[in-house]
Amino acid sequence: MSTQKNISLIGSGLVGSLLAIILAKRNHRVNIYERRPDMRKNTGVAGRSINLALSDRGWKALDAVGIGDEIRKIAIPMYGRYIHNMDGSTAYQAYGKENQAIYSVSRGGINCKLMDLAEQQSNVKIHFDERCDVVDLKTNTAVFENTITKKKKSIQSDLIISSDGAFSAGRLAIQLNTDRFNYQQYYIDCGYKELTIPAGENGSFLIEKNALHIWPRGKFMMIALPNFDGSFTCTLFFPFEGEHSFDALKERSAVLPFFKTYFADAVALMPTLLDDFMNNPTSSLVTVKCFPWTISDKLALIGDAAHAIVPFFGQGMNCGFEDCTVFNQLLDEYKEDWEKVFKAYEISRKPDSDAIADLAIGNFVEMRDLVGQPKFLLQKKIEANFSNKHPEKWITAYSMVTFSPEIRYSVALRKGKEQQAIMDEVMALPDIEKKWDSPEIESLILSKL
Repeated sequence: MSTQKNISLIGSGLVGSLLAIILAKRNHRVNIYERRPDMRKNTGVAGRSINLALSDRGWKALDAVGIGDEIRKIAIPMYGRYIHNMDGSTAYQAYGKENQAIYSVSRGGINCKLMDLAEQQSNVKIHFDERCDVVDLKTNTAVFENTITKKKKSIQSDLIISSDGAFSAGRLAIQLNTDRFNYQQYYIDCGYKELTIPAGENGSFLIEKNALHIWPRGKFMMIALPNFDGSFTCTLFFPFEGEHSFDALKERSAVLPFFKTYFADAVALMPTLLDDFMNNPTSSLVTVKCFPWTISDKLALIGDAAHAIVPFFGQGMNCGFEDCTVFNQLLDEYKEDWEKVFKAYEISRKPDSDAIADLAIGNFVEMRDLVGQPKFLLQKKIEANFSNKHPEKWITAYSMVTFSPEIRYSVALRKGKEQQAIMDEVMALPDIEKKWDSPEIESLILSKL
C-alpha cells in the first residue's frame, strides 16, 4: 500500500466531492476548502443553477466508488427531447435505443448528496467559508481567508488539487508562476437565466416528466428539466444584446409580451415568470482551455478548473466525473507515483476536454435552431435507421458522447465530423424525402464508410 498523503482539495463542488471520496477510499487524508457556506444549511440556491443531465460517463465514475445507487435516488430519467414549436405543435425525439436515458439532477441536490457521502469517510473534512487567496507552488502551501472572520491561515499539504471551477485559484497560481502556460477563455454571446414551472395539484407534472423540454427559437431557446417535487427548472438561453435579448427586456412591462409571443404554451404554466425573470440573476457562459494542468507532484487541476465548457451537450459534470475515473485508474496503473500520475492524467485528458468543449458549442446551434427544422429531423431519421441496421458501423455522435463511455470524446468528435460529411452528401440528393429509407441510400452510406 502506498504512503498516506495529506491532500488539500480546493472546492467542494461536484468534482471535488467525488474526488475526495475516491482519495479517501485509497486511504489518503483529505481536507476540502470551500469558499461558499454549507449549502446544506442554506436553501436559497434558486436562480444560480442549471439542472444537470447525468449520463453514462458520470454513472461510470459514481458506480466505480459504490455511490451510484445513492445518486439514482435523486435522479429522474429523460428518454428524449420534447420539442415545443412556435405554432404550438410538439414533437418527441428519443435520445437513444432501448430506453436509454439521461438523468435530470438538481445541481444543488447532487452536490449536497456528494458532500454527505464524502463526509461519511472518516478521513475527509470539509471547511466552509474558506476562500483560497494564494497558492505557493514552492512550498505547496495554500492561503485561505475565512469569508466571515476575515482571518487568514496557511495550509501546507503533500498535494494540492484544485477543483474550484472556471475561475480557479489553483489555475491562476500555475498561470502566474510558470513559464509557457497556455490559456484561452471564450464567452458566447448568450447568457442564461433560471425560471420555473411549478408542480401541479398534488405534486403532479404539468408537462411530460421523463423528457428534456426544448423551445428552439433560432437565436435563443428555453429548456426545462424535471424535479422530484413535480416542478421543472427552466433555463432561458438568450443573447445579452440585440433585438431579442436581456438588454431589450430590462423593463418589467416588456417581459410578458415577449414570452407570450415566443413561449406561449409555457407562459400559461409559469405563474411566477415576471418575478423570476426580474429577480433571478443573468449569468454568462464561458469555455476555458488551458495547459499544463499539473505542476510536478505538487498541484493538479481537475473539472472546470482545467476545462470549463458550456452546458449544451450536458457533459460538464460528466466530463469532470470522467476526470475522476481516469485519475483513479492512473493511480492504480502507476502505483500512486504522483508525478507520473499527474503527467499521464493531463496528457490523457487534454484532447478529450478540448473535444467536448467544441462539441458543446456545436450542440448549442443544434438545440436552439436545428431540432425544429424538417431537414434536420429527416437526417436524424436516416442516421437512426442506418444505425439500427448496421450498429457496428454507425453510432451517432450523440450516442458516442452520451451512452458510450468507452469511446473517448476526441474520437467522438472526429467520427462525428466524418459522419456529418457523409450525411451532407446524402441530404443533398434530389428527392431525399421520398427515398430516405431506400437500398440506394443504405448502399451510398455503406460505400463511404
